[in-house]
Amino acid sequence: MPSATLPPFPDDIPTHPLLVVDYDLLKARDEAEIDRLWEAATKLGFWYLKNHGVTAEADDMFHMGAETMALPIEEKMKFEQGDEGSSFGYKAAGANAVDATGKLDTVEFINVAKDDALAWPKQAHRTYPSTVNAHMEPTIIPFIRKSLDINNTLLDILNDRLGLPKGTLLEKHRMEEYSGSESRVIRNPPRHDQPGKPPTLAIGSHTDFGSLVCIEASHLGIVA
Repeated sequence: MPSATLPPFPDDIPTHPLLVVDYDLLKARDEAEIDRLWEAATKLGFWYLKNHGVTAEADDMFHMGAETMALPIEEKMKFEQGDEGSSFGYKAAGANAVDATGKLDTVEFINVAKDDALAWPKQAHRTYPSTVNAHMEPTIIPFIRKSLDINNTLLDILNDRLGLPKGTLLEKHRMEEYSGSESRVIRNPPRHDQPGKPPTLAIGSHTDFGSLVCIEASHLGIVA
Protein backbone atom coordinates (compact mmCIF):
# COMPACT_ATOMS: atom_id res chain seq x y z
CA MET A 1 0.00 0.00 0.00
CA PRO A 2 1.74 3.23 -1.13
CA SER A 3 2.30 6.02 1.36
CA ALA A 4 -0.03 8.99 1.05
CA THR A 5 1.24 12.52 0.44
CA LEU A 6 -0.11 14.63 3.26
CA PRO A 7 -1.72 17.99 2.31
CA PRO A 8 -1.13 21.13 4.39
CA PHE A 9 -3.13 21.15 7.62
CA PRO A 10 -6.17 23.47 7.28
CA ASP A 11 -5.81 26.83 8.99
CA ASP A 12 -9.52 27.11 9.87
CA ILE A 13 -9.67 24.13 12.26
CA PRO A 14 -9.27 24.86 15.99
CA THR A 15 -6.26 23.11 17.53
CA HIS A 16 -4.84 22.75 21.01
CA PRO A 17 -1.13 22.47 21.80
CA LEU A 18 -0.07 19.21 23.40
CA LEU A 19 3.13 18.24 25.19
CA VAL A 20 5.50 15.81 23.50
CA VAL A 21 6.71 13.03 25.79
CA ASP A 22 9.73 10.85 24.98
CA TYR A 23 9.03 7.18 25.65
CA ASP A 24 12.73 6.28 25.64
CA LEU A 25 13.28 8.72 28.50
CA LEU A 26 10.27 7.40 30.37
CA LYS A 27 11.59 3.84 30.16
CA ALA A 28 14.88 5.13 31.59
CA ARG A 29 12.84 6.74 34.40
CA ASP A 30 14.15 10.21 33.58
CA GLU A 31 12.62 12.43 36.26
CA ALA A 32 12.24 15.50 34.05
CA GLU A 33 10.37 13.46 31.44
CA ILE A 34 8.17 11.89 34.12
CA ASP A 35 7.35 15.43 35.28
CA ARG A 36 6.33 16.25 31.70
CA LEU A 37 4.13 13.14 31.52
CA TRP A 38 2.53 14.02 34.86
CA GLU A 39 1.78 17.56 33.69
CA ALA A 40 0.20 16.28 30.47
CA ALA A 41 -1.81 13.60 32.25
CA THR A 42 -3.14 15.85 35.01
CA LYS A 43 -3.64 19.13 33.10
CA LEU A 44 -4.44 18.08 29.52
CA GLY A 45 -5.39 14.42 29.50
CA PHE A 46 -3.66 13.99 26.11
CA TRP A 47 -0.07 14.05 24.92
CA TYR A 48 2.06 13.11 21.95
CA LEU A 49 4.36 10.16 22.56
CA LYS A 50 7.55 9.86 20.50
CA ASN A 51 10.08 7.03 20.21
CA HIS A 52 7.36 4.50 21.03
CA GLY A 53 8.56 1.98 18.45
CA VAL A 54 5.13 1.03 17.09
CA THR A 55 5.13 2.97 13.80
CA ALA A 56 5.70 -0.05 11.55
CA GLU A 57 3.01 -2.07 13.32
CA ALA A 58 0.59 0.87 13.08
CA ASP A 59 1.24 1.11 9.33
CA ASP A 60 0.42 -2.58 9.00
CA MET A 61 -2.78 -2.09 10.99
CA PHE A 62 -3.93 0.55 8.51
CA HIS A 63 -3.21 -1.89 5.67
CA MET A 64 -5.33 -4.49 7.43
CA GLY A 65 -8.09 -1.93 7.87
CA ALA A 66 -7.99 -0.91 4.21
CA GLU A 67 -8.29 -4.53 3.10
CA THR A 68 -11.17 -5.10 5.49
CA MET A 69 -13.08 -1.97 4.45
CA ALA A 70 -12.70 -3.01 0.80
CA LEU A 71 -14.72 -6.18 1.44
CA PRO A 72 -18.34 -6.24 0.19
CA ILE A 73 -20.72 -4.80 2.77
CA GLU A 74 -22.59 -8.12 2.87
CA GLU A 75 -19.39 -9.85 3.98
CA LYS A 76 -18.52 -7.20 6.57
CA MET A 77 -21.99 -7.31 8.10
CA LYS A 78 -21.52 -10.98 8.92
CA PHE A 79 -19.15 -9.73 11.63
CA GLU A 80 -21.22 -6.74 12.79
CA GLN A 81 -20.98 -5.71 16.44
CA GLY A 82 -24.62 -6.41 17.17
CA ASP A 83 -26.80 -4.69 19.74
CA GLU A 84 -25.83 -6.51 22.92
CA GLY A 85 -23.32 -3.90 24.05
CA SER A 86 -20.17 -5.48 22.63
CA SER A 87 -17.74 -3.23 20.77
CA PHE A 88 -15.80 -6.02 19.06
CA GLY A 89 -16.33 -6.56 15.34
CA TYR A 90 -17.41 -4.40 12.40
CA LYS A 91 -19.44 -1.18 12.61
CA ALA A 92 -21.05 0.13 9.43
CA ALA A 93 -21.32 3.83 8.59
CA GLY A 94 -24.60 5.36 9.72
CA ALA A 95 -25.11 2.98 12.63
CA ASN A 96 -24.88 5.67 15.36
CA ALA A 97 -26.22 9.19 15.89
CA VAL A 98 -23.72 12.04 16.17
CA ASP A 99 -25.96 14.61 17.85
CA ALA A 100 -29.31 15.16 19.55
CA THR A 101 -31.10 15.59 16.21
CA GLY A 102 -30.38 11.98 15.28
CA LYS A 103 -28.00 12.80 12.43
CA LEU A 104 -26.08 9.63 11.59
CA ASP A 105 -22.33 9.15 11.60
CA THR A 106 -20.26 8.60 8.45
CA VAL A 107 -17.54 6.28 9.76
CA GLU A 108 -17.05 2.56 9.60
CA PHE A 109 -14.53 0.69 11.70
CA ILE A 110 -13.20 -2.74 12.60
CA ASN A 111 -12.49 -3.51 16.26
CA VAL A 112 -10.40 -6.51 17.29
CA ALA A 113 -10.53 -7.54 20.93
CA LYS A 114 -7.25 -7.70 22.80
CA ASP A 115 -8.41 -11.00 24.22
CA ASP A 116 -9.02 -12.53 20.78
CA ALA A 117 -5.57 -11.46 19.60
CA LEU A 118 -3.80 -12.85 22.66
CA ALA A 119 -5.83 -16.09 22.57
CA TRP A 120 -5.26 -16.67 18.84
CA PRO A 121 -5.84 -19.14 17.21
CA LYS A 122 -8.43 -19.84 19.90
CA GLN A 123 -11.49 -17.59 20.11
CA ALA A 124 -12.06 -15.50 23.22
CA HIS A 125 -15.06 -13.39 22.15
CA ARG A 126 -15.93 -13.67 18.47
CA THR A 127 -14.84 -14.36 14.87
CA TYR A 128 -13.59 -11.77 12.36
CA PRO A 129 -13.41 -11.22 8.58
CA SER A 130 -10.84 -13.20 6.59
CA THR A 131 -8.69 -10.08 6.18
CA VAL A 132 -8.41 -9.75 9.95
CA ASN A 133 -7.55 -13.42 10.38
CA ALA A 134 -4.82 -13.17 7.73
CA HIS A 135 -3.22 -10.26 9.59
CA MET A 136 -3.66 -11.62 13.11
CA GLU A 137 -0.18 -13.11 13.59
CA PRO A 138 1.99 -10.78 11.46
CA THR A 139 0.18 -7.53 12.29
CA ILE A 140 -2.47 -7.40 14.99
CA ILE A 141 -0.85 -9.47 17.73
CA PRO A 142 2.50 -7.58 17.57
CA PHE A 143 0.65 -4.24 17.50
CA ILE A 144 -1.47 -5.11 20.52
CA ARG A 145 1.45 -6.55 22.51
CA LYS A 146 3.62 -3.48 21.90
CA SER A 147 0.73 -1.15 22.74
CA LEU A 148 0.12 -3.04 25.98
CA ASP A 149 3.81 -2.76 26.89
CA ILE A 150 3.60 1.02 26.42
CA ASN A 151 0.41 1.34 28.44
CA ASN A 152 1.79 -0.81 31.24
CA THR A 153 4.97 1.27 31.40
CA LEU A 154 2.93 4.47 31.65
CA LEU A 155 0.64 2.95 34.28
CA ASP A 156 3.63 1.85 36.34
CA ILE A 157 5.12 5.34 36.22
CA LEU A 158 1.80 7.00 37.12
CA ASN A 159 1.31 4.44 39.89
CA ASP A 160 4.56 5.55 41.53
CA ARG A 161 3.81 9.24 41.06
CA LEU A 162 0.40 8.74 42.71
CA GLY A 163 2.13 7.12 45.69
CA LEU A 164 0.23 3.86 45.35
CA PRO A 165 1.67 0.54 46.53
CA LYS A 166 3.91 -0.96 43.84
CA GLY A 167 1.93 -2.73 41.12
CA THR A 168 -1.50 -1.45 42.17
CA LEU A 169 -2.54 -0.14 38.74
CA LEU A 170 -0.98 -3.05 36.84
CA GLU A 171 -2.91 -5.45 39.08
CA LYS A 172 -6.07 -3.85 37.69
CA HIS A 173 -4.92 -4.50 34.11
CA ARG A 174 -3.89 -8.15 34.03
CA MET A 175 -3.25 -9.35 30.49
CA GLU A 176 -4.66 -12.79 31.25
CA GLU A 177 -8.03 -11.38 32.38
CA TYR A 178 -10.74 -10.66 29.80
CA SER A 179 -11.52 -6.98 29.27
CA GLY A 180 -13.07 -4.52 26.84
CA SER A 181 -9.66 -3.52 25.43
CA GLU A 182 -9.43 -3.53 21.65
CA SER A 183 -7.66 -2.22 18.59
CA ARG A 184 -9.69 -0.07 16.20
CA VAL A 185 -9.17 1.06 12.62
CA ILE A 186 -11.56 3.81 11.48
CA ARG A 187 -12.42 4.83 7.92
CA ASN A 188 -14.27 8.01 7.02
CA PRO A 189 -14.91 8.48 3.28
CA PRO A 190 -13.13 11.44 1.65
CA ARG A 191 -15.23 14.39 0.58
CA HIS A 192 -15.03 13.46 -3.11
CA ASP A 193 -16.92 10.27 -2.22
CA GLN A 194 -19.83 12.39 -0.97
CA PRO A 195 -20.69 14.79 -3.85
CA GLY A 196 -23.38 17.32 -3.06
CA LYS A 197 -23.50 16.46 0.63
CA PRO A 198 -22.76 19.20 3.19
CA PRO A 199 -19.95 18.61 5.69
CA THR A 200 -21.09 16.69 8.74
CA LEU A 201 -19.66 15.21 11.91
CA ALA A 202 -17.96 11.90 11.24
CA ILE A 203 -18.41 10.56 14.76
CA GLY A 204 -20.29 11.83 17.79
CA SER A 205 -18.69 13.21 20.94
CA HIS A 206 -17.77 10.43 23.33
CA THR A 207 -15.52 9.34 26.16
CA ASP A 208 -13.28 6.36 25.44
CA PHE A 209 -13.55 3.58 27.98
CA GLY A 210 -10.46 2.20 29.67
CA SER A 211 -7.49 3.70 31.48
CA LEU A 212 -5.32 4.71 28.53
CA VAL A 213 -6.02 5.04 24.80
CA CYS A 214 -3.26 5.12 22.16
CA ILE A 215 -4.24 6.99 18.97
CA GLU A 216 -2.02 6.69 15.89
CA ALA A 217 -2.29 10.21 14.49
CA SER A 218 0.37 10.36 11.78
CA HIS A 219 -1.78 9.16 8.86
CA LEU A 220 -3.84 11.12 6.39
CA GLY A 221 -7.20 12.10 7.84
CA ILE A 222 -6.35 11.11 11.40
CA VAL A 223 -6.73 13.86 13.99
CA ALA A 224 -6.03 13.15 17.66
